[in-house]
Amino acid sequence: MHDWPTLLLSSLLIGIGATAVMDVYAWAMKRLFAIPSLDYALVGRWIGHLPQGRLIHAGIAASAPVAGERAIGWGAHYAIGVAFAGALLAVCGVEWARAPTFGPALATGLVTVAAPFLILQPGMGAGIAAAKTPRPGVARLRSLLAHGAFGVGLYLSAALLAALGAF
Repeated sequence: MHDWPTLLLSSLLIGIGATAVMDVYAWAMKRLFAIPSLDYALVGRWIGHLPQGRLIHAGIAASAPVAGERAIGWGAHYAIGVAFAGALLAVCGVEWARAPTFGPALATGLVTVAAPFLILQPGMGAGIAAAKTPRPGVARLRSLLAHGAFGVGLYLSAALLAALGAF
């Protein structure tokens, strides 16, 4: 049985923290190595087309813009991070948040790469696991590293909250 209020609050705080770590990683890759990160406005555009039944685009950048797409994309990015943190806590229990360990957090981060590989990239026109991109191996590695950073963020966020006695 779950302690639902603690599970929800933990998911929210850990998920936001982990997603922020992922964003700091993306920012550092862009600033230090000129590696562009995902444009969340395009994620919002993809989401914005879903209510009309359009799941797959030949190329999302060429699809019609959607009002508020940048806010939709960034909101979804953080909501998904919270959901993934919730999945970790649902599997490991809220006890994990009180005494986090690195392994489950990193494993969760790496498993979450399935979402872009199997849903987002095909839907946006890049193919399964970026198969239709000019350099699929590079795109896959970048996704894996970004989601690894998310996993590190899950651990760091939980460890910080545990040290602060939040749970």
